[in-house]
Amino acid sequence: MADTAHDLSKKLERPKLSYREPARPHYLERGDPVPPASELDMATLDLVDVEVWRQDKMWDRFERLRKEDPLHWTPDSFLGPYWSVTRYKDIMAIDTDHKRFSSDQTYGGITLGNMQSGLISRSFISSDEPIHSAQRKVAQPAVAPTMLRNYEPLIRQRTCDVLDNLPVGEPFDWVDAVSIELTAMMLATLFNYPQEKRRELTRWSDVTTNPRDPDICPGGMDQWRAELTECMQVFWEIFQARKAAPPADDLMSLLAHGEATKDMDQFEMLGNVILLIIGGNDTTRNSMSGGVYALNKFPEEFDKLRADHSLIPNMVSEIIRWQTPLAYMRRTALEDVEMHGKTIRKGDQIAMWYVSGNRDEDFWNEDPNRLIIDRKQARNHLSFGFGIHRCVGNRLGELQLRILWEEILARFDHVEVIDEPSRVSSSFVKGYSWLPVVLHTRT
Repeated sequence: MADTAHDLSKKLERPKLSYREPARPHYLERGDPVPPASELDMATLDLVDVEVWRQDKMWDRFERLRKEDPLHWTPDSFLGPYWSVTRYKDIMAIDTDHKRFSSDQTYGGITLGNMQSGLISRSFISSDEPIHSAQRKVAQPAVAPTMLRNYEPLIRQRTCDVLDNLPVGEPFDWVDAVSIELTAMMLATLFNYPQEKRRELTRWSDVTTNPRDPDICPGGMDQWRAELTECMQVFWEIFQARKAAPPADDLMSLLAHGEATKDMDQFEMLGNVILLIIGGNDTTRNSMSGGVYALNKFPEEFDKLRADHSLIPNMVSEIIRWQTPLAYMRRTALEDVEMHGKTIRKGDQIAMWYVSGNRDEDFWNEDPNRLIIDRKQARNHLSFGFGIHRCVGNRLGELQLRILWEEILARFDHVEVIDEPSRVSSSFVKGYSWLPVVLHTRT
């Protein structure tokens, strides 16, 4: 008798995780039941409890905030007090107002709290004008349209090689075998980093965004600092070597020769390297996994896709909207700002919850909680941000996803998800650590 999906999922062991948050009385421990939003006291509702994210139970919280309190103040959080902005139009208003809302590392940067203080200095994403645009301009040629045309055959060949070496009819982890592998190879190419060491880039990305997760950083902040210090040392040597060599198209050479970046110290260099690693890793990697998961949740959409492959580009945008790989970006108020009858005070930190804006019922014409691959508004998603800080590599990410789905459809009937995924223990990176699948060919 053929194995059932349940039997197959048992053959592929789920990673053993043991996440624990810093001790605070109102935070959940791993495995605790997550109470529904209707039972919560709005005065103390805190969206950064990572167990809520690991269990994918944040949706009713955002729905309640959008309806009842679209500008919500959390006075007590292990990341400090913060405002939550949850409606699409409000997020857009703040994201495009860089004169009153700062991204600068001096005020805390782009994530809630201040965990990176003293090691990772500013990057162009965590800088205000004029530093931001000057440094961003240096990195842009690596992902310019000409470079994307050059990358496309390479990306396609690597995608084909990865897919052609996957087991058919046997369970495996899509996250590790496909999503991480493809993004790590692309990252190594962008940095001109040794391909045989590409998983080091993935590791540094994971460590940076998960310092409190003992399954990734069992040594806590001491280990976090040690591993990122190693990253800094490795890339500082690369930075100096590229500075001494003729200019080239890779990111490290561009940074080493750019007028706005060539004189960076080690900490500012690390800030930009980490930014580019996370941007090139987490967004594409988790959308590669999220798309497979979503098309299993909404099989009628996969039927649409099989019937019309021309839907792939629009579907890519819809997957990025539905997944929202980075749940929020932080800004810091540079002056008092009135919104929804409340005052955001100068110095307050604000979380622009992209993940909520991408599900805002007042903006999206069709059910925003569903993946709809021919959604007419799909390209209006918030996942890449807006304004001067819009993701510099968004077209590269879309290209990788488009090629992946073109090649999946060229060789497989479908990718079957055989168990619920394990999700990342983070309220910043919204992603997957494990997604068990079985590939099926056409019969």
